[in-house]
Amino acid sequence: MPSLPHIPVLRHGPAYESLDTVEVRDHRTGTPLAVVSQANAGIVRRDLRKAGARAASLRARPIDELLDLCARAVEPFLEGTLPLNDAGDEQSADQYVRALSATSGMPHALVRANMEKIATVLRDMPAILRGLTRGLDPAVLDTGVGVQNGVPVSYADAADALGVVLPSNSPGVNSIWLPALALKTPVVLKPGREEPWTPLRILRALEAAGLPREAFGFYPTTHDGAAAILEGCGRSQLFGDARTTAPYAGNPAVEIHGPGRSKVVLGPDEADRWETHLDVLVASVARNGGRSCINASTIVVPAHGDAVAEALAARLAAIEPRPADDPEATLCAFANPSVAEWIDGTIAAGLAAGGAVDVTARHRDGDRSVTLDGSTYLRPTVVRCERPDHELANTEFLFPYVAVVEVPSDHVVAAIGPSLVVTAITRDPALRQALIRSPHVERLNLGPIPTSHVDWDQPHEGNLFEFLRVRRAVARDEGW
Repeated sequence: MPSLPHIPVLRHGPAYESLDTVEVRDHRTGTPLAVVSQANAGIVRRDLRKAGARAASLRARPIDELLDLCARAVEPFLEGTLPLNDAGDEQSADQYVRALSATSGMPHALVRANMEKIATVLRDMPAILRGLTRGLDPAVLDTGVGVQNGVPVSYADAADALGVVLPSNSPGVNSIWLPALALKTPVVLKPGREEPWTPLRILRALEAAGLPREAFGFYPTTHDGAAAILEGCGRSQLFGDARTTAPYAGNPAVEIHGPGRSKVVLGPDEADRWETHLDVLVASVARNGGRSCINASTIVVPAHGDAVAEALAARLAAIEPRPADDPEATLCAFANPSVAEWIDGTIAAGLAAGGAVDVTARHRDGDRSVTLDGSTYLRPTVVRCERPDHELANTEFLFPYVAVVEVPSDHVVAAIGPSLVVTAITRDPALRQALIRSPHVERLNLGPIPTSHVDWDQPHEGNLFEFLRVRRAVARDEGW
């Protein structure tokens, strides 16, 4: 029997094979697909002591060279056969799609859609940096000083490395840390347990394009190792649920990417025309299998809540599980069936408490939780809640789930709470101004734009340039 491919630790240089390993398995069959080396917290801390020297090496590269490198990585990432290790094990693009689907539950079609999302970031990095830096001349990143809008500017590095603790739910989240390398900041990545494939493939594609290994670390590790990354890097990004991210809330050195609780708000001027916006509602809830923090988990209307919920339920109930390789598959399986069981039980308990109705139950045959080809799925669910503070009205789950609530327009901002994305379908000036002024709305879409739509030059959760650079006052004598 052939040995399993080995996924190593990448310690900003040669690949490292640890005696401590875990297997990643096909979630349907339990078949091992690869052996993954584990880095302990001591290795992480020891390697981070050299972060300054590695950052100096990357910062010496001109920004134009790094942008060109990102563009050259697109082809190998999308189509190439790339090394998994230094011992000869390789993975083609098709093998990557199958492996990621097998370990994460994401269907092939959505894996490929997320590959295109990542490729777009690599390809359009110049435009993305213009958005992040608000039009700063890229040459300033080479010299450290320059002029912006006629004013002298200078930026200091806030960290010698960006640590990133990644999830397993969607490969597209890797696009969020990618601009760090173009911004001359090395990355230290901790992949999700079921998803080592995407960050490793990105790094291998960049390496094939010419990025030196000193610029990146890849550390499959335990919770202790993840904590060492978050504590040892000057700046870090943490992806996870509320329980995972809570200990770092309020830490300015850690950018939290937790539950988004994104929303669509219909104004009083559009409430009677809600049917014309049904496609936007469906896309907001269901795109990417409902797995993104920018998927809408609540729809807020001033009237017609029952009708909106009924129509939305009819549309979403038509989304059924399909085999992973079906090109029409848009629903993700749960790699860990116990997570699906917990979500299903949580929804059932919330419904049993009263004040909410599962409208989709009237449009589907059978239970919310179903099994297909050995995989567990949760079918899309629309819950009509009587009040915005119901326990099911402002929550988020890893599948197409949404609550519909009625709220008077002058109470919307107070009712919705912190929201990663709000799509405001209204021309009502009072409601628009209230949402524009709200500090609890991270990204605001004005008009019928799905919450799941992304403009990469408009960051939806923090500005990576401002996170990695500190602007300082500078006075410069023209003769110097």
